[in-house]
Amino acid sequence: MARPCFKLEKVHPDPVAGVDEAGCAPLAGPVVAAAVILDRSRFPRGIDDSKALPAAAREAIYLRLSKVAVIGVGLATVEEIDVLNIFWARMLAMQRAVDALGVEPAMVLVDGNRCPRWERPSVAIVEGDARCRSIAAASIVAKVTRDRMMADYARDYPGYGWETNKGYPTPEHQRALRALGPTPLHRRSFAPVRQLGFKFANL
Repeated sequence: MARPCFKLEKVHPDPVAGVDEAGCAPLAGPVVAAAVILDRSRFPRGIDDSKALPAAAREAIYLRLSKVAVIGVGLATVEEIDVLNIFWARMLAMQRAVDALGVEPAMVLVDGNRCPRWERPSVAIVEGDARCRSIAAASIVAKVTRDRMMADYARDYPGYGWETNKGYPTPEHQRALRALGPTPLHRRSFAPVRQLGFKFANL
């Protein structure tokens, strides 16, 4: 299968930013978005949809991207997810990621079927992380950033397995939820957490 390329970027004026997010499905932790502007003459080899790469490859590409790309990261907190819902929290995180670039892109390519409500030229691309190199790069940055955050949170809230499951609803995580109760980092609006009640654990 072909890897993401620059075909979709080349039809737009520079600079072009790719945007993607990580963490819509987990039961705990923020949703994290990244915006990336690649230098087409100098970029890491092996960029692909983050889901298609092993963790070690994502980390290696992330480190190289941090040296040669313009990167912005934004997140929406658990509280914002619960108030806005995960869709609008995702849009908010993407907007914050582009705002954090420090450079206003001429075009933003967004993974998915809808762009945030912003006053900037943008195109939504379904499966963009598998087709567009800038979006794929953003998917790597978002995934690595969020995974590192969840590993840090795991030290504060042991027992839930976040260092490995990253907050996703694995059997291990759901067993811990039932045994220990939800933490302040659990998404109260998500059914598996809501059904357990609202008592904080590990405080």
